[in-house]
Amino acid sequence: MLILRTLSREAMHGFAMAKSIQQRSQEVLRVEEGSLYPALYRLELQGLVKSEWGHAATGHRAKYYRLTSAGRKRLAAEQANWSRLVEAIARVMDPAEEIA
Repeated sequence: MLILRTLSREAMHGFAMAKSIQQRSQEVLRVEEGSLYPALYRLELQGLVKSEWGHAATGHRAKYYRLTSAGRKRLAAEQANWSRLVEAIARVMDPAEEIA
């Protein structure tokens, strides 16, 4: 979900995605290469992202990923599921709901 959300803003190469997630989470979340690239590969196989080679700001070749329309639909579904999960956890954790 984090990868899809990050790519919903703009096409990016892997390093930029990892950096964006880290910065937006205020350094709480770190996405390692060993997790990111296999996830991108799976998302591409599922048709949720597409990739093409380009050049990074440094001039090096980099594979850029972008969200597909199927990826946008999946992101919306994942965000809805996430919201339901967060609400359910909040209800369980709410001290006002303690059973006497």
